[in-house]
Amino acid sequence: MSKIKVAVLAATGAVGQRFVQLLENHPWFEVTALTGSDRTIGQTYQEGCRWILSSPMPEYAKRMKVIPTEAGLDAQICFSALPADLARDVEPAFAKAGHFIASNASAHRMWDDVPLLIPEVNPDHTALVKAQQKNRGWSGFITTNPNCTSTGFTISLRPLLDQFGIKKVFAVSLQALSGAGYPGVASLDAIDNVIPYIGGEEGKVETEPQKMLGRLNGGNVIHADFKISAHTNRVAVTDGHVVCVSVELNQKVSPSTVAEALANFQAPEIVRGLPSSPKVAIEVKSEADRPQPRKDRDAGNGMTTVVGRVREDPLFDVKYVVLSHNTIRGAAGGSLLNAELMVAQGLIK
Repeated sequence: MSKIKVAVLAATGAVGQRFVQLLENHPWFEVTALTGSDRTIGQTYQEGCRWILSSPMPEYAKRMKVIPTEAGLDAQICFSALPADLARDVEPAFAKAGHFIASNASAHRMWDDVPLLIPEVNPDHTALVKAQQKNRGWSGFITTNPNCTSTGFTISLRPLLDQFGIKKVFAVSLQALSGAGYPGVASLDAIDNVIPYIGGEEGKVETEPQKMLGRLNGGNVIHADFKISAHTNRVAVTDGHVVCVSVELNQKVSPSTVAEALANFQAPEIVRGLPSSPKVAIEVKSEADRPQPRKDRDAGNGMTTVVGRVREDPLFDVKYVVLSHNTIRGAAGGSLLNAELMVAQGLIK
């Protein structure tokens, strides 16, 4: 098929750079626009972007001109790395103008008619875009991926909810510095330290999984009815969010049964064939000290969720550790997979 034209909004930031990296030589998408701030508009991407990733800046992007973030640019799909305060007004304007938004921003995640998507978890929720377009009179639409901490955490809950049912969840996150963007957390705050507060984060981790694991009901979602309690912490790790999870299930099962359910989990068939979909959705580690960010965050090119230390919980039923690459699976890679899903479903042509 001919490639679909795509743009990256806020392309010079940390998540924008991940989009630029992951879109290099994409089989379905061609980058035709990169947008930036007033400081970078009119410069080449190479001139305006302080590249922070370890891999080289893609050649295709270097000589592209950075343009304003304005609706009407030459792209069907817009991958949004905008800050939430800007996304709040900009993304609806783009959708109204006919663009299809795959957003990493939090501004519209909890709108009733906006899909909050993880393709392995709730691909049917893309049906909300029809209600969204009808409700708002848009020819385009907005879809969102979840908070970077919610992502791997929710993927791990999907098979547990489906097979055993869930009553309640307690979660403690250890979140990488890259989740704060660039320049992010000051070095004197991060070194030799754990910061036990990330503004707005606990609320997202406690509510977003319930929407994604909920049931589609016409033009909205009936949220899953279990409760989540979360503590979120920033730690001195570059990439890779770790979440320590305790779960009370609706039935008593052994840790080995839970581990088997996690290891056997597969994405729906339509998702397994997408270009960015990992071959293994959840990798379960048997070593006593895994997963670890430095050793496991790049599993499945950063798109696989890695789980380990599945064991009995004396207060609940089972506990385990889950790791997800926050800027790939939990950010740009998640939005990219969402867009691929909607192309496969015929929502984007």
